[in-house]
Amino acid sequence: MAEKHAQRKTEHLQICLREEVRSAVRTGLERYRLEHQALPEMALADIDTGAEFLGRRLRAPLLVSSMTGGTPEAHAINLRLATAAQTLGLAMGLGSQRAGIENPALMDTFRVRSVAPDIALCANLGAVQLVAKGQLAYGVDECRRAVESVGADALILHLNPLQEALQAGGNTDFSGVLAAITRLCGALNVPVIVKEVGWGLSAAVAHQLVQAGVAALDVAGAGGTSWSEVERRRAVAGTDADDLAAPFVSWGIPTAEALCAVRAACPTLPLVASGGIRNGVEVALSVGLGADLVGMAGALLQPAVEGAESLTRSLQVVVEQLRIAMFCSGARTLSDLRGRVRARYSHQEALRAEGDL
Repeated sequence: MAEKHAQRKTEHLQICLREEVRSAVRTGLERYRLEHQALPEMALADIDTGAEFLGRRLRAPLLVSSMTGGTPEAHAINLRLATAAQTLGLAMGLGSQRAGIENPALMDTFRVRSVAPDIALCANLGAVQLVAKGQLAYGVDECRRAVESVGADALILHLNPLQEALQAGGNTDFSGVLAAITRLCGALNVPVIVKEVGWGLSAAVAHQLVQAGVAALDVAGAGGTSWSEVERRRAVAGTDADDLAAPFVSWGIPTAEALCAVRAACPTLPLVASGGIRNGVEVALSVGLGADLVGMAGALLQPAVEGAESLTRSLQVVVEQLRIAMFCSGARTLSDLRGRVRARYSHQEALRAEGDL
């Protein structure tokens, strides 16, 4: 089972690198802008991009989001991601550690503390595994092992019902997941974060998860990598599996929409915005719309494959873009960005511009 899981992760990685798997849904961030301030009355050097998240101080509000693990190639990528996060003072989430739980020898592919002793690091497991049948079910012990085996500061549980429904042999019984998350939040000694994988969290689901006791949410909206497209590319062309997945390229809650809805529903909860974020201006917009942290994954994968230097340079550019966006909107700190975001046009105008009216 672990070998099959590792093979799937290898296929996922290669597809994301070589094929077009971006969602047909836009992030929605294009509907917003930061109001330009021609007289910022400060120096660029005065800008403070520092952020707080779950009691940890970061030099920028960036989370290197969950991507991969379970194979030697994935381990090399994880080490580069962690090295860059350590250098720049960012947070990092690991890919799903299911392979490491099922085969402890593969857990080494997730261990990055040797190169990143100081970063805020999040372990990662699929939430549906908490209610899986038989030996595949994960309880508190497995979750604790995922955290402790990599020296993580928190556990991310990811929600991916659409991916499971389209994946051959996927786990499609999500009955009882909310109750299992509630039990885990009460038993685990580190914060539990829940995220989608690219189709977004609604306000209603966010409210349920807050009631369950989660410490933070990652809205992970539509607009970036579409895992329905990834699964479609894994299927044989012309098969039922290929045809089944095709229309879901347009599925999901856009990142900006999910962020605004969840922030309104959960005004004090720490929030991560992810899903198609590609530059520092979009990071600034996301913070302005209510995010405490902004996750990036797809945009970092190719630089991570190229090497730690390329990845670090790419992330440095994002941080500098964020700094300039803050400077040119008169925001000395991240909290100053709140209230400086303006809608470019109405929802109806946005639909017309996108050809949906």
